[in-house]
Amino acid sequence: MFDEIDNTAATGAAGGAGGSSLPLSQRQSDELRESFLRLLTTQLQNQDPLNPLENAEMTSQIAQINTVSGIEQLNETLQLITGQIDANQALQASSLVGKGVLVPGDKVLLEKDDEGEVFTTPFGIELDEPAENVQATITDSAGQVLSRLELGALDPGIHSFNWDGLTSEGVAAESGSYRVQFEALDADEESIAAEALNYAQVSAVTPQDRDGNVQLDLGAIYGQVSLDDIRQIL
Repeated sequence: MFDEIDNTAATGAAGGAGGSSLPLSQRQSDELRESFLRLLTTQLQNQDPLNPLENAEMTSQIAQINTVSGIEQLNETLQLITGQIDANQALQASSLVGKGVLVPGDKVLLEKDDEGEVFTTPFGIELDEPAENVQATITDSAGQVLSRLELGALDPGIHSFNWDGLTSEGVAAESGSYRVQFEALDADEESIAAEALNYAQVSAVTPQDRDGNVQLDLGAIYGQVSLDDIRQIL
């Protein structure tokens, strides 16, 4: 009978610490330990002298309650560590406010001032393997090709570029938002994976979202991204 009660209590406590149940409070944990000791003392007092409780069995029962207590303390420690990590991430992310970053995306913004001078945002590419030849194609909102840029051979990793804002005819494009697409070929002229990256400026930091992740606000055009989305700081 004692074994059944003890196993049930230990299992329930362990489930609270690591399963779907709520973790035990300090008071509940103390009460569980006190109940365990009372049950163990009662069993020792009323055991059959001809069949006493073996040391291994008693050690196993004590180990069960110690395991439950240890799991509870471990969870508390992990919660403290997690809180410190989240605070450090938010602090690190705050240093990015006002800086430009490359994140996954295919937008290139162009602005022309009153004097006709053209300004464009950088763009980038991420390659998992070397490319023998890479070409970037700039298109407008209707999908019309404005310019093709020959970028040559590129090593694996992240590379950033700038478009001069000129069409293939050498005419400055109008102010607006454009798209960049890449075609990357290996030495055998086989297509390889290439991820387009666009430029954005970090305007604010949200310490934690619903999932506990730090979010970077990149403005109305790009929305919010996580720290893991940042490929390069410019």
